Amino acid sequence: MLVNATRMLKAARDGHYAVGQFNINNLEWTKAILTTAQELNSPVILGVSEGAAKYMTGFKTVASMVKAMDESLGITVPVVLHLDHGTYEGAKACIAAGFTSIMFDGSHLDFDENIKKTSELVNLAHDKGLSIEAEVGAIGGTEDGVTADGEIADPEECRKIANLGVDFLAAGIGNIHGIYPKNWKGLHFDALEKIHQATDHIPLVLHGGTGIPDDQIRKAIINGVSKVNVNTDCQLVFAAATVEYCLAGKAAPDPDKKGFDPRKLLKPGYEAIKAKVKERMEVFGSINKASY
Repeated sequence: MLVNATRMLKAARDGHYAVGQFNINNLEWTKAILTTAQELNSPVILGVSEGAAKYMTGFKTVASMVKAMDESLGITVPVVLHLDHGTYEGAKACIAAGFTSIMFDGSHLDFDENIKKTSELVNLAHDKGLSIEAEVGAIGGTEDGVTADGEIADPEECRKIANLGVDFLAAGIGNIHGIYPKNWKGLHFDALEKIHQATDHIPLVLHGGTGIPDDQIRKAIINGVSKVNVNTDCQLVFAAATVEYCLAGKAAPDPDKKGFDPRKLLKPGYEAIKAKVKERMEVFGSINKASY
């Protein structure tokens, strides 16, 4: 059941749990996440970066695939199709393609430009019934070729962006994309508290969910985080399961076993993603929260 994320994340905020955004990269990713959410009766957000959308031949292809799969699998839990770290042009393209939610990442722009473009996209998204996420304070690491250090967002800038009418906000609190370095100092909960207060308790988003200790994630949820993004975790387990299958010789050209069949070759990775999504949903507390 495709919906926007506005009511979903307000319910998560008020219920002190978080909804997972799990990025998709192909059919296996999408099917694994959707079926796990259905099995666990959990709301879920399918994140799509511009790079992944290009790989899947475009936003329209992605939207059509997700809508068809949602229907053919009989998915009844709430599902959001969300642009992740979108450009201004990408956000407008997703609105036209049939996404149900967008993120505009103007954190690398001059703040006045971030305000201007976010405001325009808020109006466009809301006119079409989409929810919209904005960002203040660049999240560390590399996302779609953009590299940044983990910044601490300015609470006053967060307040100004939130007042534009965005539905949820990504604010840097020391989190980074990808694999965390060994010397990472952890989330800045003092900054999170100030941002939560300055934005009048708007649902907040924790990017870079892979590698953050579970106790810090749970503490962040208690302090206002209503959405946690996961991508690298699923990539790692998919790769590991696929490599293990191949190293075991199961993909060898045996005409009887036909382990090279892509449906068999990709199944271990598919199952690994399902297990990882379940694990994360347990930590986020979203299981059996589909009715909100």
